[in-house]
Parts: sequence; C-alpha cells; structure tokens
Amino acid sequence: MPALASHRKPRTRVRTTAPAVGLTTAALASVTLLSTQSAMAAPDPKPGVEEVQKKVDDLYRQAGTATQQYNRAKEASAAQRAEVDALLDDVAKRADKLNEARRTLGAYAAAQYRSGSITPNATFFLADDPQSYFDQSQLMDRMTSRQQQAITDFRTQQAKASKKRAEAVRSLETLTTTQNTLRTSKQDVQTKLGEARNLLSKLTAEEKARLAEIERKKEAGARRKAEELAKQQAAAKAEAERKAEEAAKGSGGGSGTGTGTGSGSDSRATTKAEKVLAFARAQIGKPYVWGATGPASYDCSGLTQAAWKSAGVDIPRTTWDQVKTGTRVATADLRPGDLVFFYDDISHVGIYKGDGMMIHAPKPGANVREESIYYMPIYGSVRPA
Repeated sequence: MPALASHRKPRTRVRTTAPAVGLTTAALASVTLLSTQSAMAAPDPKPGVEEVQKKVDDLYRQAGTATQQYNRAKEASAAQRAEVDALLDDVAKRADKLNEARRTLGAYAAAQYRSGSITPNATFFLADDPQSYFDQSQLMDRMTSRQQQAITDFRTQQAKASKKRAEAVRSLETLTTTQNTLRTSKQDVQTKLGEARNLLSKLTAEEKARLAEIERKKEAGARRKAEELAKQQAAAKAEAERKAEEAAKGSGGGSGTGTGTGSGSDSRATTKAEKVLAFARAQIGKPYVWGATGPASYDCSGLTQAAWKSAGVDIPRTTWDQVKTGTRVATADLRPGDLVFFYDDISHVGIYKGDGMMIHAPKPGANVREESIYYMPIYGSVRPA
C-alpha cells in the first residue's frame, strides 16, 4: 500500500507546471502585440532634400497653372461684367421706351372711352395691357393711322425689351459661373503656394544649404546649355552672312527689291524687339506676384504682355493664348524678343534676350531676372511680330 501512494505524487507536480506554460505564452503574445503597435505608430521618415525640391518645384508649377486659370477667368469676368452692365443699361432704356408707348396707348384708350366708343369691360384689359384692348378687331377699324402706329411701336418695344432682358439674364448666369471659377483658381493658387512654403519651412539650416547647392548646380547646367546654343546660333549667323555675301557677288553686287524689302521688314522687327527687351530689362528686380500685370510687380505672362505692349503690339493675357499668337519658331532659330514657353501644360513663359538666355518673372519669392531658357523644360516658342 505505501508503494502505491508514492506513485501518485509525480502526477500532482506535472499539473502544477501547466499554468507557467500558459503565462509564458500570454507574455510572448503581449510582447509581439506591443512590438507591432510600436512599428505601426512609428512616424514616416522625413523626405530627403532632393524629394523636397522635386515636390516644391511641382507645387510651383501647379500654382503657375492655377495662376493662368485665374488670369483667364479674371479677364473673362471683366469682359462679361462690362457686357452685363451694357445690357442692363439697354434694358433700362427700353423699359423707358416701353412705358412711353404704354402711356401713348393709354391716352388713346382713355379718349375713346370718354367718347363712349368702348364698353366699360374693355377697361379691364386697358389696366394691365393696352395692347389687349386695341387688339379687338371691331376697334382696329376705328383707329387712325397714328393710333395704329402707336400699337406697332408698343409691340416692337415690348419684344426688344423682352429679348434684352433674356440676354441680360444669360450674361449674369455666365458671369456668376466665371466668378466661381475665379474664386476656385485663387484658392488653388494659395493652397499650392502654402504647401510649398510649409515644406520649405521644415528644412534645417543644413538642408537649406544643400538645397541651395542643388539649385546652383541646376543653374550651372542650364547656363552651359545656353552657351552651347549661343555658339550654334553664332555659327549659323556667320554662315548665313557668308552665303548672303556670296549671293551678292554672284549677282554683281546689286541689291534687288526683294532684298531691300526683307531688310526693311527685319529692321522693323528688330526695332520692336529692342523695345520689348528694353522694357523687360527695366523690370529686372521687381517681384513676382501671381495675377499681377505691373508696373510694380508681374507674373510671367503679365510681364510678356506688358513688354510687347510697350512695342505697340497687343498680345493676350494668358500663356495658353500667347502661345497661339504670331509665328512658331524652333529653339535654334530664336531671336531676341521671342517668347519661350515651358512645361507640357504651357504654364510659364519668358522673353528671349539672346545667347540662350531669357528675362522672366520666375515664381513666388523671386524677382524678375535673367536666366537660361534651359532652366525649365521647353514647350515651344513664338515670334509675336
């Protein structure tokens, strides 16, 4: 009997170890859960300087696109406001004419009523619309030609007034839509610029220095490309002059009418380009302000529009319309005064000054300056005149 009792004790010890195993498993699960939560709660890594620069440049480009949308809506709004004002003035004038015609008809109707030629029931029609009274066939025969002309005038003025009122309503609806677009574009510009400023404000002094170094390298690379273009253009010009001299010698040195006409045309174009560049140079150092057209500040298309206006040439307000003005030219054939457009969305423009360089209003926070045309991806170029 004692031997049997000794065999029961190990079973009790085995059972007491089970809770320890369970506790260890629970602890491991808790550690795993905390590790997972910590990993999930870890903040995103801070973007590198190169990534910040790319984002900022893209935000500035988007702001430029929104600026052109704002410029277009603002111009359209001004034109539509002028149209609405003119229509409302016209409606008021026609209302006066309509009231005058109504008074004339009323005078005729009152005279006939006093003479007893109409029944009292007819005064019901006369109260609101004299035409309803005069439309009665039995009375039309009694009217003089002067009275009939008064009816015709009333009907004419009534129709014109109704037409003008309808036009004014449509114009007001269009104006409202344009003004909504104007507000949306303005908010879009401000949002994009705010995002760019926020990204830049988070950079440390060291990161800002690195960003400035990246910018210097970008500018240096663009300037080298400009120098290459300047050499190519100089070589092409020298070759053209050589061929012109040979052609002149071959023709006996005479100057035909065709050559003279061409020279005169080139001379006029050169004079305009000189005025454009003189104006643009005078604006260097003035701040870029989106939506501005001068004289204290400009956005990119505001500067180009003002510069060409100084030469007596009116071009549209936005880059999207300016690119359709004049003659398209290849980059290799650029001349001073030509307009160079950038990005696939044609959201920026500058004035070519020669040697691969341009004068432009770059972006918020920067002033009007000279810069290589290769600083941004070129879309195309035009010669306004």
